[in-house]
Parts: sequence; C-alpha cells; structure tokens
Amino acid sequence: MRTIEIQLFGALREAEPSARLAVESAATHVGQLRKELAVAMAAWPPQARALLPRSAFASATTVLRDADRLPEDGRLALLPPVSGG
Repeated sequence: MRTIEIQLFGALREAEPSARLAVESAATHVGQLRKELAVAMAAWPPQARALLPRSAFASATTVLRDADRLPEDGRLALLPPVSGG
C-alpha cells in the first residue's frame, strides 16, 4: 500500500472542499485506482460520483489511460469531462 495524492479539478472540486484526496491504495494501474475511488467516493453527491467513469487521470506530463501504470511519485490529477463551444 502507498499513498496516492489526487488533485481535483472542475466539478469534482465542489465535492471535496480541499480539492485534494489522499488515498491508501495497493493499485498499480489507473483502472484499479478508479475502481478503488468509486468505493471511497460513496459519500459524495451522486452528480460527482457519476463523473468518475468519464474523468481522465493525468500525471505531471501525460494523460493516463486505465491500462497505464500509476506514476512512481503517486501524484495525479483527476480531470472531469468538460464541454464548451
């Protein structure tokens, strides 16, 4: 297990006043972490929880896919989908 630090953006910030999550995780890949977060976010408003499956994870330099390994430093950003014109 290690601590994963996740910075939240967009509508996800409204669900967590600190705009950050620190989770203890055994996950090695993004998809595993996404599943763990779905459980950890159970107390969040339904609208925020619904964003998780469609949100992107990113390291300091790269947008990550579910099959990608988590960064060694354990720091991620969670970016909800956006729309605009």
